[in-house]
Amino acid sequence: MAGNNTLEMTEKNFEQTLESNDIVLIDFWATWCGPCRTFGPIYEKVAAKHPDIVFAKVDTEAEQGLAAAFSVRSIPTLALFREKVLLFLQPGLVPEEALEDLISQAKGLDMEQVRKEIAEHAAHHEHEEGCQGCGHDH
Repeated sequence: MAGNNTLEMTEKNFEQTLESNDIVLIDFWATWCGPCRTFGPIYEKVAAKHPDIVFAKVDTEAEQGLAAAFSVRSIPTLALFREKVLLFLQPGLVPEEALEDLISQAKGLDMEQVRKEIAEHAAHHEHEEGCQGCGHDH
């Protein structure tokens, strides 16, 4: 269940949330997952400090389509978008300091440069079918 500072994300509000916000974090979790219950309060605490950022939670049981879209195999998994670009996707419990650091890095990024690198990367992989594991959508 999403707390006061977090948004419950579903397939219905996913696109619109990304479209209308600069930075979006997504916590993929489930009620039966022990580490998720440990990470939940950390996520809520950091969310309270950053009202300018959307902290979303995806219940992987209820939203199997979204979990599959991100190839979430173990939870918790944390995803971070900035300007609709996926910058970070990693399973495992993220400590509070690391989460704060991740947010600082995302805020400090030159997104023009990031988009340029993505475009160059895509051009480089244009002729490779199914470039697995590079973390970019083609």
